[in-house]
Amino acid sequence: MTKVISIANQKGGVGKTTTAINLAYSLAVLEHRVLLIDADPQANSTSGYGIDPKNVRMGLYEALVQDVNPQDCIMETMSSYLKVFPSNIDLVGAEIEMIDLPNRERLMQRLIGKVADDYDFVLIDCSPSLGLITTNALSASDSVIIPVQCEYFALEGLGKLLNTVKIIQRSINPKLEIEGLLLTMYDSRLRLSNQVVDEVKLHFQELVFDTIIQRNTRLSEAPSFGLPVLEHDATARGSINYLNLAREILQKNGMTKLAKEEKMIG
Repeated sequence: MTKVISIANQKGGVGKTTTAINLAYSLAVLEHRVLLIDADPQANSTSGYGIDPKNVRMGLYEALVQDVNPQDCIMETMSSYLKVFPSNIDLVGAEIEMIDLPNRERLMQRLIGKVADDYDFVLIDCSPSLGLITTNALSASDSVIIPVQCEYFALEGLGKLLNTVKIIQRSINPKLEIEGLLLTMYDSRLRLSNQVVDEVKLHFQELVFDTIIQRNTRLSEAPSFGLPVLEHDATARGSINYLNLAREILQKNGMTKLAKEEKMIG
């Protein structure tokens, strides 16, 4: 059974794309078949795997708006377990063109339905907005991961996003759940970071992942090499954090491959 997870927050700079790139690769390292869909016109998940968005001739825009076969858009990565559904700047105009299409909120659901059987996980990197493409992603998903940065305005706008999730649950996708809130950009030396962790856990309790993503130089610089952090530096703190997040998600969904994990840990 394929698990479809959106990674969404309308706030920019919260570690959303970093999470999409590195969680996808971590799940692939743990030998789960993963498709990463880049649903952001900035196409950072695409370039994060060394794919130049300017050279993407068929991507999410063409599949959503022009009904191009999604299999013709999917691209290989350095892992045989992971493929990328790329994006480019054309996706900016997709929302306007999608307005007049029938079942416009379910276009991505239909698209994913054509390829889902080939994967254990489909991860969708959403744009920093609550527009039609993000609505499509949430409508097509089983759950949503919400990155929350450990900074002053951490909870700003979170209520609006949670309200959007409730609206989609009521009107389009009743099975949509919150996979978890993921605390990112944590710096243990800063009192503010610790206050944000305490506040988010107080408000949201069991919805918060145990794994916290710490600030890490290797994690920040890996995209400039077109690599996930595990390929850039497998020993980096960011690599360990995202592997732990992948294991936590697998455990939560009853998909842990204990023997394989123990071999890797050992």
